[in-house]
Amino acid sequence: MCGIAGIIGAFETYQLDAMLLSQHHRGPDATGKYIDRDFAALGHNRLAIIDLSPASNQPFLDPSGRYVLVFNGEIYNYIELKTEMKGLYSFKTDSDTEVLLASFLVYGHDCLQKLNGMFSFAIWDNQDKKLFAARDRFGVKPFFYCTEKDSFYFSSEIKAIHAAGISRIPFEKVWASYFAYGSYGNPDETFWEEILQLPGGHFLEFQNQQLVLKKWYFFEDEVAKQPKNLTFEQAKEHYVVLLKDSINLRFRADVPIGFNISGGLDSSVLLALVNVQEDNSKINGYTFYTNNPDYDELPWVEMMIAKTKNPLTKVLLQVEDVPDFAQKMEGQQDEPYGGIPTLAYAKIFEQARKDNVLVLLDGQGMDEQWAGYDYYTQENDATIQGVMDSPFKINLLSDSFLEKAEKPNYPKPFVDAILNKQYRDLFYTKIPRALRFNDRISMLFSTELREPFLDYRLVEFAFSLPLDFKIKNGTTKFMLREIASEYLANDLAFAPKRPLQTPQREWLAEDLKNWVKECFSTVEKSKYGVWFDKAALEKELELYFGGTIQSSFHIWQCISLYEMIQNIN
Repeated sequence: MCGIAGIIGAFETYQLDAMLLSQHHRGPDATGKYIDRDFAALGHNRLAIIDLSPASNQPFLDPSGRYVLVFNGEIYNYIELKTEMKGLYSFKTDSDTEVLLASFLVYGHDCLQKLNGMFSFAIWDNQDKKLFAARDRFGVKPFFYCTEKDSFYFSSEIKAIHAAGISRIPFEKVWASYFAYGSYGNPDETFWEEILQLPGGHFLEFQNQQLVLKKWYFFEDEVAKQPKNLTFEQAKEHYVVLLKDSINLRFRADVPIGFNISGGLDSSVLLALVNVQEDNSKINGYTFYTNNPDYDELPWVEMMIAKTKNPLTKVLLQVEDVPDFAQKMEGQQDEPYGGIPTLAYAKIFEQARKDNVLVLLDGQGMDEQWAGYDYYTQENDATIQGVMDSPFKINLLSDSFLEKAEKPNYPKPFVDAILNKQYRDLFYTKIPRALRFNDRISMLFSTELREPFLDYRLVEFAFSLPLDFKIKNGTTKFMLREIASEYLANDLAFAPKRPLQTPQREWLAEDLKNWVKECFSTVEKSKYGVWFDKAALEKELELYFGGTIQSSFHIWQCISLYEMIQNIN
């Protein structure tokens, strides 16, 4: 896990230095640069996870010196790929980095289809003066870019492009859509003007000032290729084989590995299969709590861990931690994020780094592939679990700002409405947001997060299964629960879904009331105050403090804007 940065075209070396310094937290183990004078500058921040030797530092050159790679992520099946290319390339390291570059040299663009991993990378051809860059199927690892005059900038974090001298100007269309509809932008957008992101499953080429983007991962086609007419038992057996292999692949590391755990089904399955690994007694579990029994899942977690005997580290988020930690988090996130639950989750990575556990696994991705949210079977366009009223407050916005908002219109490539909702959540809403938040909080503390349930083989297969394998007699994720029941007690395997929560609503309305008032007041007095109907904003805050707290999303939106203002200034 690392940070990449580069400038193609006109540049000054100090710009690359500033980019690398701004994202040093992504890779504190080594910093490297490659300069192709007057053409390209590539840089890398390394967090050493596989093959810890300096020989695997980046930028990484092929034996001829023609191709230069900077790479962020992990290629989990690098051992198999290395065996496949035996005799076609002479390897000098034990790293997945070299396997990635070799696969590009051997297979060209088709190498992407062979990779099982999370990745964003760029390869500079210093003979043809051409850049090739690609991002993994679901966009687990980030790739931001900007074209400014005669130069092309790219990086792992938005702040790195700003550090190179690109102006930090809010993209009002995305901000307006966020406030009006809860949208975090399309797959190619960010909250900042001029800065775009390469969508997951796409690659780009840049040569002679010409930028070309192409899609390389076609999910619908892959779903159509999945085995058909399997019985329930056959499908379950096949999924378990894939699931175990996915977790095995993600245990490949030369540093200590732990896992995140909540009290839900997905974490339960992860816990069970982690303990299929050899010598599992040393695999640490991490969970957060807030000392609020209405929200904490600690009793469920402790009950689960009591059966497996894994060491468990419990990390406390206290209400007084929130204001300072929120400001630090906004400075890292560069864009709005998911509120106090994200802060609580970040505390886990902070503690893991202190414990020298540099890789953590978590259970992201099961709800989307197994239709686990309550709204999948409801006739609406909801994207939030367990909320009756809309959390979006369009009445707070000024007419001129609201005009800039665009209501999201997501593709519907499948005939079935539930499949289209799953597709939306995988590629446009739930997963992109979670991956974005999670990449930035793990990297803030120089740790690596791996999501074994987002192995593309699992997602494609589960997605393709009949609906009654997923939802049966009102029970969601039915087949997954059947699998879990073979490892866990039924009270865990068939427990109802509980959203991973913190007392955000109560804290913002009560304990943090004065801080929230300060945030709203600062927003109103700033130049961004024109985005709002100030009377409506004050009325909504009054209602919230008066007890209308079913949703706190609109409150957190204003806090996010407040933190952005602080970081701009």
